[in-house]
Amino acid sequence: MNKKQENLLLFIWTVALTATLGSLYYSEIKGYIPCTMCWYQRIFMYPIVLIGIIALIQKNAKVALTTATFSFIGGCIALYHYGIQKLPALQENAPTCGGVSCTGQYVNYFSFVTIPLLAFVAFAFIFIASLVLLKDTKE
Repeated sequence: MNKKQENLLLFIWTVALTATLGSLYYSEIKGYIPCTMCWYQRIFMYPIVLIGIIALIQKNAKVALTTATFSFIGGCIALYHYGIQKLPALQENAPTCGGVSCTGQYVNYFSFVTIPLLAFVAFAFIFIASLVLLKDTKE
């Protein structure tokens, strides 16, 4: 594994760890109860932290396809969740997500930055870095 691949893995792991710690901060410290869509996003983000640290320790860049898959699916869920929060047409048909509504917005910085948008950005960064890593390992 070369230095570029190691840096990409470190970037993927750092973004996933930051997103994981952020979600735990909002739920455990701020007391925001995550809705079902938030849980689905967590299901795809949390394993990337474990995959990333193991790949860094083992110096294994072959996890790029796995992290790309997890981040793509998680990003799609986050983008849909953001749409449910911001687009009236989707709000009308929003699924009932357990005890907490998926249309609720605990955070709404600058009238557009919500938790699902933050998750989408993290997933997008991980996905792009995973594609670059995948391309680099093929060469």
